[in-house]
Amino acid sequence: MERRQFLTGLGTGLALSATASAAEAVAATPQVPKVRSGQRPSGRLRFKLGCQSGPATDEHFEYLARYGVTNIAARAPVSEGRLYSTVDELKGVRALAGARGLKLDILDPVLLPSSHIDRERNPGIMLAQSPEREREVEAFQTLIRNCAEAGIPCIKYNMSILGVLRTGHVTGRGGSVQFGEWDTAKAAPETPLTRAGPVSEDAFWERITWFLDRVVPVAEEYKVRIACHPHDPGTSPEGYQGVHRVLGTIDGLKRFVAIRESRYHGLNFCQGTVSENLMRPAVELFDVIRWFGSRGKIFNVHFRNIVGGRGHFREAFPDEGDVDMFQALLTYHEVGYDGMLMPDHVPEVPGHPEAGLQSFAFAYGHTRGLMQAAEHYLARA
Repeated sequence: MERRQFLTGLGTGLALSATASAAEAVAATPQVPKVRSGQRPSGRLRFKLGCQSGPATDEHFEYLARYGVTNIAARAPVSEGRLYSTVDELKGVRALAGARGLKLDILDPVLLPSSHIDRERNPGIMLAQSPEREREVEAFQTLIRNCAEAGIPCIKYNMSILGVLRTGHVTGRGGSVQFGEWDTAKAAPETPLTRAGPVSEDAFWERITWFLDRVVPVAEEYKVRIACHPHDPGTSPEGYQGVHRVLGTIDGLKRFVAIRESRYHGLNFCQGTVSENLMRPAVELFDVIRWFGSRGKIFNVHFRNIVGGRGHFREAFPDEGDVDMFQALLTYHEVGYDGMLMPDHVPEVPGHPEAGLQSFAFAYGHTRGLMQAAEHYLARA
């Protein structure tokens, strides 16, 4: 499906205001990068080109280094029966990455992934199920301590019951496939409820708060950041499969970072997901970056683009979506962000033996080019 066709077909499925459409939002995007003060930001870029794709092998790390990636998130081995990696296991992955010139900045843990609760092997925390959740949170606390000893400064995680929701996939340019699409009007869950049953807003916030009350103090003590991913995407106020996705709105994310206020508690800021949760991401995204970034709550960035907005969108190559990625990059610089910009949700290419690696390589080059252009732009400030 071509981008123009997709926008034409959004119709009432995209919940935009009566005076603004997705096309108008694109037209309203500034053609010259702007910052809130009206002045160019100054100084050198502090963020890095990163990636979280696997596996954590020497061959894959060599591939990442080949295309200019310098910093990564990766998963370490976990022996059967354990829910956390040992210090030696963590140091092993860090050394393997270091041998290819990569710095392991974020750990991808076994616990709290983005999977659907009906397929999750360790659902205790998200089901509020004892004694399982006590065992799991103790394992997460141990992982924080082990990361500190192994020299890994951050752990990413999800507080999700439904995982990543899509209503289908569309074909992109050049026959690329697996661009995820979400259309609220077409959404039809496989079952009315998950094994979690009905989960109200209050119940979801209780589970989140229970977890944060037990892990944020440990993160503070050991100086390891914990970065949570937003709900991808947000759903209607009445919920989906009986679940209220409280981290699927900007207000919900603001409430989340205010629980157990700490410099070690923040977001795995998925730009694509945040855009999915905005009516007009081409216009609104930059102030959202400013709100969280100026408060030091952006620990990692999934640097991806979409076509559309809340209620109806599709994923896109970074250069073809509605969001001006150069302006987004300058906004991260404006707020002093110093973590990774990493591609995410790239399409697969039919017949290519290594799935999405070709598309990842394109995304690395695109991001690296934007970073170099920004360096030249800032040097003229």
